[in-house]
Amino acid sequence: MDLIIANSSDKPIYEQIATQIRELILTGELQPGQRLPSIRALANGLRISAITTKRAYTDLEAQGFIETVQGKGSFVTGGNVELLREERRRQIEQRLTRLVDDARSAGLPDDDIRQMLDLILESDAS
Repeated sequence: MDLIIANSSDKPIYEQIATQIRELILTGELQPGQRLPSIRALANGLRISAITTKRAYTDLEAQGFIETVQGKGSFVTGGNVELLREERRRQIEQRLTRLVDDARSAGLPDDDIRQMLDLILESDAS
């Protein structure tokens, strides 16, 4: 599991860790039941405080992404991943709806909006 910490980011380090692990879970790169590195191992690998990694794991556990078994470690949860993906889809749909509303209020026809989205999708695929 490769995580990248940006010291120049305005996001706290624990939040950067939690966000990246959450993305790995949602994309399926981390599978349900898969064991995560121990808090100390992750802290040592990233050269940060174990308290910081503990905070990231605590947040992920509170959000239902991981579970910690005393004496065994932290694992990706299985049941909530699909619900979490659906919630993420819903949030994206809301943002897209707001963007379409903004584009329409700016006087852009639907065909122009579709062309913009197609161009963005094509450029990201390359």
